[in-house]
Amino acid sequence: MIKKLLSCIGEYKKYAILTPVVMLGEVLMDVAIPRVMQIIVDDGIMKDDIPLTVQMGIVMGLMALFSLACGSLGGKFAAKAAMGFSKNIRKKLFGKVNDFSFANVDKYSTASLVTRLTTDVTNVQNTFMMILRMAIRSPFMLLFAIIMAVSISPRLALVFTVAVPILGFTVFLSIKMAHPRFEKMLKKYDDLNSRVQENLIGIRVVKAFVREKHEGDKFVATADEVRAAQVHAEKLVIIGMPMMQITMYCCIVAVLYFGGNMVIDSTMKIGELTSFISYISQILLALMMLSMIFIMTTISLASMQRITEIFDEIPDISDKDADKNLVPADGSVVFENVSFSYAKDPDNLNLKDIDLNIRSGETIGIIGGTGSAKSTLVQLIPRLYDVTGGRIMVGGHDVRDYSLDNLRNSVAMVLQKNVLFSGTIRDNLRWGDENATDEQIVEACKNAQAHDFIMSFPDKYDTDLGQGGVNVSGGQKQRLCIARALLKKPKIIILDDSTSAVDTATDAKIRDAFSRGLKDTTTIIIAQRISSVQDADRIIVLDDGKIIDFDTHENLLKNNSIYQEVYYSQQKGDED
Repeated sequence: MIKKLLSCIGEYKKYAILTPVVMLGEVLMDVAIPRVMQIIVDDGIMKDDIPLTVQMGIVMGLMALFSLACGSLGGKFAAKAAMGFSKNIRKKLFGKVNDFSFANVDKYSTASLVTRLTTDVTNVQNTFMMILRMAIRSPFMLLFAIIMAVSISPRLALVFTVAVPILGFTVFLSIKMAHPRFEKMLKKYDDLNSRVQENLIGIRVVKAFVREKHEGDKFVATADEVRAAQVHAEKLVIIGMPMMQITMYCCIVAVLYFGGNMVIDSTMKIGELTSFISYISQILLALMMLSMIFIMTTISLASMQRITEIFDEIPDISDKDADKNLVPADGSVVFENVSFSYAKDPDNLNLKDIDLNIRSGETIGIIGGTGSAKSTLVQLIPRLYDVTGGRIMVGGHDVRDYSLDNLRNSVAMVLQKNVLFSGTIRDNLRWGDENATDEQIVEACKNAQAHDFIMSFPDKYDTDLGQGGVNVSGGQKQRLCIARALLKKPKIIILDDSTSAVDTATDAKIRDAFSRGLKDTTTIIIAQRISSVQDADRIIVLDDGKIIDFDTHENLLKNNSIYQEVYYSQQKGDED
């Protein structure tokens, strides 16, 4: 786990190496300063040697400045290394998440992935920064200060034999109990992020149903759970620090008492006692910092595990064995005895025994009730999910023979849930083709019946959509997504109930533009309204994950009872 994380240091390795080097320089100066101070007191002030006092004072001042410079550089280098380290972790995490299939994302949930990319990486970053600065500084400070203290008074140095076991026990207790508590705390963070995300996405529904207080109460309850988990976890650190400080102050009091008596007995000089107190402070501080390193590492261990869990996750869909040069020759689609289960359970299938043969250039409609697996069926074509059994052929080859890029560049989908991104209308449309000319963009928008409303905006195609396209209506959003898909010039275009928010007249114009402009493109239209698919070459009737019928509108109207029922109920509704 540590090795995988450290591989993310990358180009910031030089800062990670320079930090302990300059910190060692700071340690050498900090350890030497008390010895110079001892000379000033015992050989300068006590002997009234002013030149020596001034000389040693200047030396001590220069040493302090050098120590300050090393400490400042150490802080700067550690910050650069830690920030770069966290940047590379986030980059690797985000790249890994981008490689995930829908099944992988469903496994972790969006909120959990956001927590791992933010809170968990920040925890690891802070621990890494502390280790860079203290992992060299504290052990060397401890070693050098002990040597100097023992050289001054071996008898007085026995005080450490009491302090070290107490500090060691405190650290051991903290490490043993902290990890599971912080692991639980991070799961509560996932729940909190999930609650925030759900409310921000559904804020219009919350306000429409006047549920602000209800959702606010649920959020407060979740926030209280996070607070309780934080207090439960941080309690160890809160208790541990005072114990360490009490131990340190008790040691100083003991040194002052025994050392004071030794000064009175003339077995120790005042300068030596002053120097010894400085060294014991350095020793105890070094022990405290080492303790904090262990505690912080334990705290971030849960975060490290959650990050490497994403690193180790194997994407559900892979194209490593695919032919990178193979491109679909046309838009033909063949399903051969296809079955599919989201749970990968052959006894719990969402699609069963699907056999289809769609010719290139055909327009295919799909009709079925809610939960009949219409969206599931079309999502298998660009391998958003992989089949559980059977195979799917696109352009004469199994979809698994293509690289994901080549396959998905040949298939354009307008999903049921339309998504636009921050930026201008033009920027969003160029997701379909980043090199599209203005003329191509306008043509696509005219075919999608989006050009007129775009031109009604003051900034036209340079209108800023805001996050998620918040300043356009549902129907306008759908038409922009259709135009974006058209710009790909795909061999297959799939419209997953993507005209549900537009009126029937606009829907008819879009279908007419498709029939004229996409003659060589296979068009698959999922719709609730039969009027949206009745002009299709053939129509699939789905029910409970099975194809009940696959025929023309006229034949289905004569022979299929389910189709008849839907058609006449919609006709009656139109008449009403």
